[in-house]
Amino acid sequence: MRDYSIGFIAKRSGLAVSTIRYYDDLGLIHSNKNKSGHRRFERAQIRRVAFIIAAQKFGFTLDDIKVQLNQLPDLRTPNARDWDKLAQNFRHHLDRRIADLIALRDRLDGCIGCGCLSLDACALYNKDDHFAERGAGPQNLFK
Repeated sequence: MRDYSIGFIAKRSGLAVSTIRYYDDLGLIHSNKNKSGHRRFERAQIRRVAFIIAAQKFGFTLDDIKVQLNQLPDLRTPNARDWDKLAQNFRHHLDRRIADLIALRDRLDGCIGCGCLSLDACALYNKDDHFAERGAGPQNLFK
């Protein structure tokens, strides 16, 4: 079976060599070291990199992606049956994100319309910072 250099994998995937090395170090993809200690990758790792790129576009973190890839037997590339299973996870994740974005959009309609963010009238106003106990960021938007 032919193996490929890290430079080839990087060029083929459009990612930096350092990114490929990082993915390998995280265990998202897998390499073998040759006698010189250079990383060598089987062709199937290109598909795993493509899977990682696609999953990131869906909003998954690298930790999330690793969990998904670790569900595959023998650390192999997903086949059609595996993809169907993983796609269901993607669909569920995307449905939640879409619902959150719609809710956010609907809460912002008044502010986007007036543009003032009036402290007296704004529905997003957080008097006395009482939402701070929920955590950092715009907690009032994500009720």
